[in-house]
Amino acid sequence: MSDETRLTPREQAAALPTSPGVYRFLDRTGTVIYVGKAKNLRRRVSSYFVNSREHSAKVRVMVRRIAEVRHIVVDSETDALLLENSLIKSLQPHYNILLKDDKTYPWIAVRRENFPRIHSTRRLERDGSQYFGPYGSVAMQHTVLEFIREVIPLRTCNLNLSPEAIARGRYGVCLQYHIGNCKGPCVGAQTAEDYASLVEMAVSVLRGDLRPVKRYLEGEMARAAADLRFEAAQRYKMRLAALENYHSRSVIVSAKIVDVDVFSLLPDDDVVYCNYVRIRHGSIVGVHTVRLTAGVDSSEEQTLTLAIQYIMDSMADSRLAREVIVPCVPSAAMLFDGVTFTVPQRGEKADLLEFSRKSARIYRAEQMKNLEIRNPERHTERLMETMRRELGLDRQPRHIECFDNSNLQGADPVASCVVFRNGKPSRKEYRHFNIKTVEGPDDYASMREIVYRRYSRLVAEGQELPDLIIADGGKGQMGVIHEVLEHLGLDIPIAGLAKDSRHKTTELYTGYPPLLVGLRATSPLFHLLSHIQEEVHRFAISFHRQKRSKSFIQSELEKIDGIGAKSIGALLKRFRSVAGIKSASTEALAEVVGPARAQRIRSFFDKREPGE
Repeated sequence: MSDETRLTPREQAAALPTSPGVYRFLDRTGTVIYVGKAKNLRRRVSSYFVNSREHSAKVRVMVRRIAEVRHIVVDSETDALLLENSLIKSLQPHYNILLKDDKTYPWIAVRRENFPRIHSTRRLERDGSQYFGPYGSVAMQHTVLEFIREVIPLRTCNLNLSPEAIARGRYGVCLQYHIGNCKGPCVGAQTAEDYASLVEMAVSVLRGDLRPVKRYLEGEMARAAADLRFEAAQRYKMRLAALENYHSRSVIVSAKIVDVDVFSLLPDDDVVYCNYVRIRHGSIVGVHTVRLTAGVDSSEEQTLTLAIQYIMDSMADSRLAREVIVPCVPSAAMLFDGVTFTVPQRGEKADLLEFSRKSARIYRAEQMKNLEIRNPERHTERLMETMRRELGLDRQPRHIECFDNSNLQGADPVASCVVFRNGKPSRKEYRHFNIKTVEGPDDYASMREIVYRRYSRLVAEGQELPDLIIADGGKGQMGVIHEVLEHLGLDIPIAGLAKDSRHKTTELYTGYPPLLVGLRATSPLFHLLSHIQEEVHRFAISFHRQKRSKSFIQSELEKIDGIGAKSIGALLKRFRSVAGIKSASTEALAEVVGPARAQRIRSFFDKREPGE
């Protein structure tokens, strides 16, 4: 692990992501003293470290005890609520309202019985029944149950509907049968097969598959419309629309996966990040990531074996679950006696493995962010060295220049050059170029002109040349830059960024002839190159818009006889815009350009008003 000085809790809070998740406050002994959930982790946790009179005395005491902030990112607020609940139960933090183990999540159960009932429960019984959820709120659970009961006629009674009991005629129909909410299986009015088809439809809804019930509702709506029962049809439609945002399950808490451990690996150059997720009683009770130095020529299977051993040796409870979910089977699986390793391809276990991988990726990004905060020089050194190595350069590219062209159907062609020093934009060195020798939309010719103008001037003035030139246009523009540099007798490395229709980096080329460089979209180098590309594109577009706007303004005023550039400049300086000139009185205009020109301007705009 890094020996760098640890960030203060306030700095840790500022480095958190803006995603939903759960945060934990630890004291100097490493004990968790508080667990909370947040829609936006950075905003919520940072609020604790802002001097505010709204904080209670208890909160102020707790904040003074915080030595470290840890967090887990999840996909939704509901997942954050469920995870917070699990962690509070397992950790029992001092400053939380402690939750009792018998206070558990609301589920929906499909009972294993004759003519199965579907109802709410908080107890998971291993009796063969199906459980769906958990639900972040009882209100959401009731909405789902109400929807199912209104559109799918299933029984709600507690009767024992065995074939023998039905055959003896022990039961009679109830009110639910008479109002159409049940088809009377208790009296043999509905077959077990027909009832089972309705249960399957309800199960599809609980799993998030609305297609069967949609087909069912379409039939019901058609019949209601045919019978002129438009309110009933509208009610079905509204119920279905309200359920569209329903998510049937969460990897945070599961009814099927009880006690498992999950390990994932994330290689990154000469290190590897290993994430560990612990699940007990169907709930995630711990997420932990470590950074390990990768061995020479170590396989994924060997690295996983060492990572599991390292993590379990550092845990207070070093016992693995009987089932461990992994991306591959460890090379020495026999060392873990009584453990079954599962490499899932789909389903909830695959979702858990992906959750673990996501946690590792987030941890790596945060480590890089923390390094930048703690030691920006070291971060820059690593980034520059990575770029030198990936692009095969002789020296680190501390001075980078990137070019881009901009035109609209050949009108007002311009180009821009942005300068980055030590991975940061040096905006005072940005330059705009008006294209002077190219007619029409010819990007290659425009690039040839501006690169020649840029570097012939730097050479003539004896100024510093860049360590790397980046073309925002891929291999074609790299070739143009290479030609210009050869003509000038300069030997400057060239790279090219190919982009898609949204101007996002998709490929990186280097050298001449250009060679494709493999680049991970999550790497710091990729983020830097994307930043450079976005910056040069933004700078070029803003200049082009500015030029078009200025050209339009001047062209409008130049249509007025006897009004030259000097008069136009004076008018714009006084009235700020064409609209201001147009609304000015003749007397006010005369103060700037004299009575004769003022009258011409007033007549020009007065004649144009009816056609505008």
